[in-house]
Amino acid sequence: MRFLLRPGWIALVVVVIGFAVAAFTLLAPWQFGREAVRDAQQQAIDASYATPPAPFEELVAPGPGVDASTEWRQATVTGTYLPEAEAVVRLRVVEGKPAVDVLTPLRTASGRVLLVDRGTVTARSGADVPAYPAPPAGPVTLTGRLRVDQPDPEDRSTPGPDGRLLLYTADSAAVARASGLPVEPGRLQLSADQPGVLTPVQVAPETGGAPFTNLSYALQWITFGVIALFALVYFVRLELLQRDGRRRQDKAELRRALAGDDG
Repeated sequence: MRFLLRPGWIALVVVVIGFAVAAFTLLAPWQFGREAVRDAQQQAIDASYATPPAPFEELVAPGPGVDASTEWRQATVTGTYLPEAEAVVRLRVVEGKPAVDVLTPLRTASGRVLLVDRGTVTARSGADVPAYPAPPAGPVTLTGRLRVDQPDPEDRSTPGPDGRLLLYTADSAAVARASGLPVEPGRLQLSADQPGVLTPVQVAPETGGAPFTNLSYALQWITFGVIALFALVYFVRLELLQRDGRRRQDKAELRRALAGDDG
């Protein structure tokens, strides 16, 4: 087994064991965790369908905004759109086509400011901002799903040529900074047939998708780790067999040589 101390074998053993450890302790648990998150989201969505919409003022306290405990809940709110502070999230894809997501603040009847996700509009390209209908003027009553923010750590928000704020994520904090409005964290994702809605954002995660995608990925990583270890054992055993065969051959040749000398 001294051959395992050679540099090539040391490198192979380190790589294989390192990969197996990563597969068992990092990659597989990461996918198991994603599956648990997806399952929790789906349970929250399913529960929201069985729960009638409640007033936004009752579900979300002023200040903290929407959080994980209220996400996906259906809420109703009455207020007035503030189109002058509208923002557009670019680089969306809807049914395989480029799209933008339109976010318009709403001042509620109680004076709070809530970001409303009016839905998406198909674009010619990811960088294009197409024309779309303005929200209705005057008081409106809306129903939608509460969603948490999608913070952009790089804060890539920029003002567009028409004055609308251009974003890469649905981040209420970016809208608040650009507009000076006290926009609360989170947003209301409009349902179909609501005043000002465009193409409603599909509820995610998709209920019709593959139910065990992340779980299957986790099992694949475990399988890859096991295969890597078995392959290492196989190559070590193969090297031992080859070395044993060479030793036997050398002994046989030595015996033949000695027998020839005796003759």
